[in-house]
Amino acid sequence: MYLGIDLGTSGVKAVLVDHDQTVVAQATAPLTVSRPRPLWSEQDPESWWQATNSAVTELRRCYPRDMAEVTGIGLSGQMHGATLLDGRDRVLRPAILWNDGRSGAECAELTRRVPELPRIAGNLAMPGFTAPKLLWVAEHEPEIFGQIAKVLLPKDYIRLRMTGRYASDMSDSAGTLWLDVAGRRWSPELLDATGLDEDEMPELFEGTEPTGLLLPEVASAWGLGDAVEVAGGAGDNAAGAAGVGVLKPGSAFLSLGTSGVLFVANAGFAPNPDRGVHAFCHCFPGLWHQMSVILSAASCLTWVTRLTGAAGESQLLAEVEAAGRSTGSLLFLPYLSGERTPHNDPHAKGVFFGLTHEHTRADLARAVLEGVAYAFADGQGVLGEAGTEITSVSVIGGGARSRLWGGILADVLGRPLTYHAGGDVGPAFGAARLGRLAVTGEDPLTVCTPPDSDFVSEPDPEASERHAAKLALYRGLYRNLQEMFRVQAST
Repeated sequence: MYLGIDLGTSGVKAVLVDHDQTVVAQATAPLTVSRPRPLWSEQDPESWWQATNSAVTELRRCYPRDMAEVTGIGLSGQMHGATLLDGRDRVLRPAILWNDGRSGAECAELTRRVPELPRIAGNLAMPGFTAPKLLWVAEHEPEIFGQIAKVLLPKDYIRLRMTGRYASDMSDSAGTLWLDVAGRRWSPELLDATGLDEDEMPELFEGTEPTGLLLPEVASAWGLGDAVEVAGGAGDNAAGAAGVGVLKPGSAFLSLGTSGVLFVANAGFAPNPDRGVHAFCHCFPGLWHQMSVILSAASCLTWVTRLTGAAGESQLLAEVEAAGRSTGSLLFLPYLSGERTPHNDPHAKGVFFGLTHEHTRADLARAVLEGVAYAFADGQGVLGEAGTEITSVSVIGGGARSRLWGGILADVLGRPLTYHAGGDVGPAFGAARLGRLAVTGEDPLTVCTPPDSDFVSEPDPEASERHAAKLALYRGLYRNLQEMFRVQAST
């Protein structure tokens, strides 16, 4: 048996997987995000540990015999978060999350200090990444910065609580702007630019490598044995790729989670930072990947559900399907947390454009589904500009449960999308696979195969043509509002 633990933004998911790669059980525990000031997004790392314990102990309660047979654990987690610890492993302040936009000025300063940063790190300096957050802390909270002994990514804080070891994997660490992504090692130059060195960093491992055994007290509390290996694991997107078998160059997935990701596997390091494309290490040795990232995806559906007073997301989607009509020229910009690819604009905002008296709640919801799809189309476009060829696309994440949304996405992107059985398990399942590989040493290609296909959403050529015209309006709307977003942010 193998356990996968995924530390997301809205909750922790734990899945129990047997040797036949069947998901025996899963459990979740919710998390909340604190937004104490505009552009800020934070969480208490202690809440991560409490939620992890809650999810895992629920599995123990319901499946004690299966849990006792676990030999390997894989970790997946939200990327880029800055968890700051002192010399006694005490958390110095709330963790600054991936969708926090406060460090825009620090991004410019970091690039000024290291003009070669995009070449080394494979990415532009953006507020979501970890390194600019540390410059912000140094400038605005120097008393905290002076106490830092270790900087850990969110899932690696959970690892510390599980194993007592400071460790991270290549895929997650590639999202810090401190990694030499081509060389798969910490960059002294990038660390020095933020006043840090390798002593403050965790040890690096490949995602398939063991990083340490579960502490005896944790193993006992979780009902596990005394020799459980914890794998290097992965950032949430690379773990999602492991879960749906996206290893071969050109294979891709689209993730509809809190944020949205179009992820493509690469045989080599292929940066294209000028258009906001990310180039990271994969969680498997000798592989890399590219990503386009939108900061708000399924979270937009959650938002419009709450805004309109619908009983739940499923009910609202049913209303959209029952209405069965186009939204006409109604547009939605899904930039509720700013945007990353291709705009790199923390000041961008969500916008409904073209509202009339005739529009209903279902119309607003459909516009949201379309707006997120258009943001994905922007990401697909900039990947294509870089010469990246996409051969196949799987869909994962909570939004993968909606066939309606899948049809809209296929029409907008103009390509078939494959939905897999259990696709909503996503990164947690991939993490369990990495936990297995850390124990068995098997070839990843024999373990990380695509799950069975549930259905394929095929594009409708006529609908694709209609969306192409509307996508042009969507792009023009952002261009016309871009400067206004910046003015608004400065007032």
